[in-house]
Amino acid sequence: MTHLQPLIGEHTAQVSALWNAACGPDLAISERFAAYNLHEATGATRAGRLAYVDGVPAGFVQVSAAASGAGADPSGWVDAIAVAPQHQNHGLGSELLIWAEAWLAEQGCSRVRLGGSLRPFAPGLPVALARNDFFEHRGYRFQRAEWDVARVLSGGVAARALPPEVSARPACADDLAGLDAFLLREFPGRWRFEFQEFLREAGRPSDYFLLWADGVLAGFARLTVEDSERPIDRFYPQRLPRPWGQLGPLGVAAGLRGRGYGGVLVSAALEQLRSQGVDGCIIDWTNLLDFYARFGFTPYRQYAVLLKALTPAG
Repeated sequence: MTHLQPLIGEHTAQVSALWNAACGPDLAISERFAAYNLHEATGATRAGRLAYVDGVPAGFVQVSAAASGAGADPSGWVDAIAVAPQHQNHGLGSELLIWAEAWLAEQGCSRVRLGGSLRPFAPGLPVALARNDFFEHRGYRFQRAEWDVARVLSGGVAARALPPEVSARPACADDLAGLDAFLLREFPGRWRFEFQEFLREAGRPSDYFLLWADGVLAGFARLTVEDSERPIDRFYPQRLPRPWGQLGPLGVAAGLRGRGYGGVLVSAALEQLRSQGVDGCIIDWTNLLDFYARFGFTPYRQYAVLLKALTPAG
């Protein structure tokens, strides 16, 4: 007998175990990451269901809807859905997805995206899982591919000389207010949202790396390492040598683009990670494969971005 009950923060062990059973060791997550992603996200309403079969956890789904007036498109996400292998192909995944879409429709969502939410398990459906057919048969349509790219840093980073007007360094506490103002002006969407969440979680200031031009903040890069506030297993680095690190998001002020500052920022941030002992490094959720190839990165994992139109309830 199948029974659905609300998914809550205390279900981290069940969520991580079910995800790992469904997705395999290459996409394994920790309970710490499950707890991070089940935590409330500012600007979103969240819900989920944990499915039991004969009293044993068998699957789960987590969904998010952007707060009214947030201007997000799509405004709803299936953050994650997983069914234990022994319960797959028996209708449980469909039951969880039907519940998820009905809940999102009740929130007024007109489109739903698989993955890519404000606290994402992944940017989309990992292509290696070969589960596109399940979602396409249920009305999801492929939009584009996104990639993680990766490289090993221990062999050294090809440094780019800083132009005379440029400097780069990790942020300190005194930089945070200015960085927030910079992000509000230059990147007011997800990247500023992530920075505000970082502040709420009391993240380490030096996990942001800053580029200055003529003494003015010109760009930023976020760094994630194994003891960062954001769990490193969000980026699934299992095939890379440890210690692990991640770079991104990163950006340069609109008025300063086209001067090579983006490449200088990437090179300097990679050297910063290498100096911290990072070996296996990921840049996640990108389609700029040619750009990052200049810095030694090669494709590591591919995701399919899938969307479905919903009819809002009422």
